Amino acid sequence: MRDQVVEFASGNEIAAIAIKQVGYDLMGYYPITPSTQIAENLDIMKAKGETDLIMIAAEGEHSAAGICYGAAVGGGRVINATSANGLLYAIEQFPVQSGTRYPMVMNVVCRTISGPLSIKGDHSDIMFMLGAGWPILFAHTAQEVYDFNLIALKLAEAVLLPVVVAYDGFFTSHQKRKCLRFKEDQTVRKFLGPKKELYPFLDLEHPITVGSYMNEPDLINNRYQLHLAMEKADRVLPELFEEYKELSGRLYEKVESYQVEDAEIIFIFLGSSYDTSLEAIDNLRRKGQRAGAVTLHTLRPFPAKALYALCKNAKVLLVADRQDSYGAGGGNLSLEVRAAMQKYGSSVRIKSLVYGLGGKDFFVEDALKMYEWAKNPDTSDFEYYGVEPGEDSGENNFYEPLTEKETKLGITKAEKTGDGEVIVTGGNLNAVTAMPKRLAPGHGACPGCGIPVNVNLLLKAIEDPVVLLFQTGCGMIVTTAYPRTSFKVPYLHNLFQNGAATLSGVAEICYRKQEKGEIPPGDIIFIMVSGDGGMDIGMGSAIGTALRGHRLILFEYDNGGYMNTGYQLSYSTPKGARSSTSHVGKNQYGKTFFHKDMPQIMAATGIPYVATMAESNPIDFIKKAAKAAYYAKTTGTAYVKALSACPLNWNDYPSTERKVIDAAVNCCYFPLYEVEKGKTTLNYNPETMGKKIPVLDWLSMMGRTKHLKKDIYGDIVKELQTEVDTRFERLKEKAANHIL
Repeated sequence: MRDQVVEFASGNEIAAIAIKQVGYDLMGYYPITPSTQIAENLDIMKAKGETDLIMIAAEGEHSAAGICYGAAVGGGRVINATSANGLLYAIEQFPVQSGTRYPMVMNVVCRTISGPLSIKGDHSDIMFMLGAGWPILFAHTAQEVYDFNLIALKLAEAVLLPVVVAYDGFFTSHQKRKCLRFKEDQTVRKFLGPKKELYPFLDLEHPITVGSYMNEPDLINNRYQLHLAMEKADRVLPELFEEYKELSGRLYEKVESYQVEDAEIIFIFLGSSYDTSLEAIDNLRRKGQRAGAVTLHTLRPFPAKALYALCKNAKVLLVADRQDSYGAGGGNLSLEVRAAMQKYGSSVRIKSLVYGLGGKDFFVEDALKMYEWAKNPDTSDFEYYGVEPGEDSGENNFYEPLTEKETKLGITKAEKTGDGEVIVTGGNLNAVTAMPKRLAPGHGACPGCGIPVNVNLLLKAIEDPVVLLFQTGCGMIVTTAYPRTSFKVPYLHNLFQNGAATLSGVAEICYRKQEKGEIPPGDIIFIMVSGDGGMDIGMGSAIGTALRGHRLILFEYDNGGYMNTGYQLSYSTPKGARSSTSHVGKNQYGKTFFHKDMPQIMAATGIPYVATMAESNPIDFIKKAAKAAYYAKTTGTAYVKALSACPLNWNDYPSTERKVIDAAVNCCYFPLYEVEKGKTTLNYNPETMGKKIPVLDWLSMMGRTKHLKKDIYGDIVKELQTEVDTRFERLKEKAANHIL
C-alpha cells in the first residue's frame, strides 16, 4: 500500500483531485448542473498553478465532446464531465469515439432528463449510454468516485475504449465525506503508466485515416471488434480491481452485496440509495427478516454472471429504478436484471419499482415500505413508488389573461414612411407606465436583477399580443417554479440550444392556423428571451432561424455569464473577469478571451433589424423595441440585445446597477446602435456628448473585474481597451458609410 491522506470532500471535489493527480492533458467541457463543480475546482487548481491541464470551455456539450474526441485522437489523455440533457446533446459523438477506439474518461453526474426542467438527480441520463459502446462504472460513494476515476483510465487504455464514471447528482456529487487519496501524484501516474498509442495520429511519417466510410461487411466487423473489446473489459476489470487493492487496500468487485447469503428478498439499488438501504437491512434483520441488498459497480459490461451468483437463491428481487423505460414495464436496470437472471435459468420473482425521480429523497422508511410491498405476493411486478396525485381545480390561469384592448394604448407607433424608412413615434416614459405588465411582480429574481427590468421594458413598447419563449436560464427559473407562473401571456420553455428553432415552429403553425381560419386573424409578436450564455450554446439555432427569416424577435439579456448555474464564464463575459471557471491566481487573470459581439454576428445574417439597448437609456430602448416588433410582424427576424445587471455575480450593489449599465455604455463596451436593413446607425455617441470614459472605470465598479485595477494586469486592461476602441471605431465607420 502507498501513503494516503484523508480528504473531506464531495464526489465532485474528489473527482477533480483525481483528475489533477492523473495529469490529464486536456478537458473539454460545458457547464451544467450538477457536474460543473468538477471544472470549477480544476480551474481553481489551474489558477494556483497546481495543474497544467488545458481547459477548453466549449459553447455546448456537443462541441465539448468533439474537443475531447479530437484531443484523444491526437494522443492526449482526455477528461470530460457532464449531466442530463448535456449528455443527450452530445450523445451522437459517443458512439463515434467508441467505434474508432479512442480511450478517455467522462464523469457523468447523474441528473433528471428534461422536460419539464429539473436539475435534481436520478438515472434517466446515464441509461442513454448503455448502447454507446462505453464501459460504465457506477460509484455510490465519494471514495469510489476517486478510485473509479483512476481505474477507469487504466481500463480505457487497456481495452481502447472510452469509459464513463457515473454517480448520483446532488447526493454523491455534493455531499462531503471522508475520502482517502494518494499522497503523491506520482503514485497515481506510476499506477497508470505512460500512455501507449498503437497508431499515433500525429506521426506524419506514417499517416492514418480515422473514421472512414464503411459498408457491409466491414461495419459488422467493426461492431464485432467493439463487442470483443467490451468482453475484454469484463475480463480485465477484476485484474485492475486486484491491482488497485494492492496499491490502496480497497478491493472492488463488479457487484457489491450486503447480507445476501441467506436473503429471501434482495434489494437491487444503483448509486447512493444502496447506502441508505443498508440501514433498512439491519433494521429488518433485527426483526428476523431475511433481507439483503446489492449494487452494481459496472453497468457496462453488465455483470450478469456475478449478479446471478449472488441472487440465485432469493425468492424475490426488488429492483429499484431511478428511471423508467416507458412502456417496458420497468426501468433499464430492471430489464437488465430480468435478462440476466433468465439467462442463467433462475426462477426468482423480479419486482420493479420506479422511485426517486427528479431527486425525490429516499429514506430508510422508504426502503422498509418497499420491502413490505415486495414481500406481498399479491402486489404487481411493476409500480411507481412515491406518486402523489394532484388535484384538478379546473383553473388554468393564475392571472386574468391580458386582452388586446388592454394593451392597445397608442403609446408607440411604428410605421413606414414614403421613402421606406420605419419611424417610431411616441414612447414617452410617462405614457408607457400605463402598459400592463405581461410579467407579473410575483417572481423569484434576486434584488437588482436586470432580467425582469429588461423584459418588462421591452414589452411596454409592444402593444400587439405576445407569445413568449424562454430558453433555460435565470429568467425562466425564477418565473415558472411549478405549480406557479409569473406570466399573463402564453409562455413556452425549451432548452438553451433550441429555443429559436422551437419558437419558429410555434410562429409558423400560428400563421398556418390563421390562414385556415382556425384561430382569429391579427398580429401576434413572437419573442424568444435568452440570456445566461444562451447565445453560446443556442447561437446555431438562432442563426438558422435568422437565415430562414421567421417573423419573430430574438431578445437577449446579456448578463455576462452562466448565472443560473453559479456564474461560469460565457462567451459574453468580459475578458479578465473572474468567474467560477475563470479564477484569478498566480497563473491566471480571469477569462482569457474577448467578449463575443453577438449583434454583429446577427447583423451578418442579413436580417432586417438588429439593435442594442440599455435600461440607462429607456426612451432609446422603448423605440427600438417598437421597431423590432414592427419588423417581426411585417418582414422577418429581429434581434435585440440589452445589457442586463446581475448584482450577485457582478459583485456590486442593486442600488448602483443603473450607473454600472450607464458606464458600460459610456466606455463603449456596450455601444447603443441599430442595423436596419443593412444600414448602421449609432444612436448614442459618448465621445460627442463628452461622456466617454476608460473601460477600467467601468471594470472598477464590479467585484468580478475590480482586480484589473492592479498594475500587474495593466496589459490585460490595455488589450481590452484597444479591442473596445477598435470595435467602436468600426461602428462609426459603418454608420458613416452605409455600404459597410
